[in-house]
Amino acid sequence: MIKTIVVPQNDSYNLAIPKNYIGKKIEILFYALDEIVEEKSTISGKKLSEKYRGVLSKEQGRSLKKHITKMRDE
Repeated sequence: MIKTIVVPQNDSYNLAIPKNYIGKKIEILFYALDEIVEEKSTISGKKLSEKYRGVLSKEQGRSLKKHITKMRDE
């Protein structure tokens, strides 16, 4: 596997494929590293309980909690 980080200076990039990769199926990805950091921070910024607050009624929540407790005890 070859991994490198580059800063392109224009809209094209010349990529040299190693000889041992010729004839094989390879994957080439382009993504901006700052996009990945932003995505992680928005996901981790919210607690799971806050994310799903109000989805279940209090009765459904109690029932689910009781079921989970029972499953853990088994």
